Amino acid sequence: MPDDALSEHTPPAATPPSLAEAFWVWLRIGLLSFGGPAGQIALMHKTLVEERRWIGERRFLHALNYCMLLPGPEAQQLATYIGWLMHRTAGGLVAGLLFVLPGALVMLGLSIGYVLYGHTPLIAGLFFGVKAAVLAVVAEAILRIGKRALKTPVMIGLAVAAFLAIWLVQVPFPIIVLSAGLVGFLGERRWPGRFAQGGGHGAGGDGPDDGTGIIDAMFARGELEHTRPARGRSLRVFAVWLAVWLAPFILLWIGLGPESVWTRIAGFFSTMGAVTFGGAYAVLSYVAQAAVQAFHWMTPGEMADGLGLAETTPGPLIMVLQFVGFLAAYRHAGGLDPLLAGMLGALLTTWVTFAPSFLWIFLGGPYVEQLRGNRALSGALGAITAAIVGVIANLAVWFALHTLFRQTTAVTLFGVGPELPVLSSVDLRALVLAAIALLAMLRFKAGMVPTLIGCALAGLVLTSAAL
Repeated sequence: MPDDALSEHTPPAATPPSLAEAFWVWLRIGLLSFGGPAGQIALMHKTLVEERRWIGERRFLHALNYCMLLPGPEAQQLATYIGWLMHRTAGGLVAGLLFVLPGALVMLGLSIGYVLYGHTPLIAGLFFGVKAAVLAVVAEAILRIGKRALKTPVMIGLAVAAFLAIWLVQVPFPIIVLSAGLVGFLGERRWPGRFAQGGGHGAGGDGPDDGTGIIDAMFARGELEHTRPARGRSLRVFAVWLAVWLAPFILLWIGLGPESVWTRIAGFFSTMGAVTFGGAYAVLSYVAQAAVQAFHWMTPGEMADGLGLAETTPGPLIMVLQFVGFLAAYRHAGGLDPLLAGMLGALLTTWVTFAPSFLWIFLGGPYVEQLRGNRALSGALGAITAAIVGVIANLAVWFALHTLFRQTTAVTLFGVGPELPVLSSVDLRALVLAAIALLAMLRFKAGMVPTLIGCALAGLVLTSAAL
């Protein structure tokens, strides 16, 4: 590995780096991308804007705002977008794949270890503590996103409506997202300023530029022809990447039929890849309910375990879906060896989850400048973000029910209704541990990883004492 590829303070270059040089930079980012999207975006900003001067501040923020409009992991899409700007499709593939690959490999190893050793007393004790910490992590996410998104009564109302829709009547997550987007889009056109709340991570276009980078200089020299919209190219990109995304699902449907676990994995996670607005916490509420209650692939406790594993790996948190796909295939292996089936299920899930991200970037990248200042689209994004707060609140309630109580009961009317706890079944050990984790993160600003590790060790001690 070249030493200069890992230098913390490489001076800005007059010419763009080669794709081989960029490979090592993207690999380093992929290996160090812990801390969720905020930490990952901060890492890219420090590396690409401040240290290497590949891209200027204003263009970086504008690219990020575009990625926030898309379904899927915004940090991975931002990496793909910047890689595509500099080195065309090959650069986008290198950046996007290296952002995902380290975490995918780690998650696969953890999934194998989980099914082989997860029910031993030692591992079970560790995961008992992890579940309590996950509840605190999700609660902190609600507060963090809520402070940014719920600044008006309209936005608060959207969040409450989304929570009630998914908690009381189990409205599917995609419908909630699309409905909120439509409300924001039309509402911002009718009542300007009610829904659009700026660029989220930055205005991205109107403030002073803090400096230009190599990509900006390449634009100025007219070298980035691939960034200019062209109808023929767009049609080719759409056809190729739609096929890459959906080919596994279509082939499995034809070969194995709609009831096969493989077809269901491909179809379900293909849908998730298209509607995962608002980050992993938002979609996990819907995934958890479907994987546990509809498909019976896993238990609620295992879903919490998977999220805890994903929190400790590099890369997008949405990698937890790989854990779900692994368990689904592992337990419905048919004639295959269960471990081999699990690995294939993990690969299939990862493929259909992340393939759409490349489609959105390669197809939409040339048109991204047209999104500048579009208030209606900003209104749609603001409304979706507000609804996401309500969806994540439902996820927190779901985790709390299955972490703090040993039994729950469903209260239904016409076949739908919320799940409520049986109060006498409360697990006091889990309640105390979750309260400590919440206090550590919210009052003392403890980091996510230290909280997870501390709770895991505490869980081991508590379960050992109970033996």
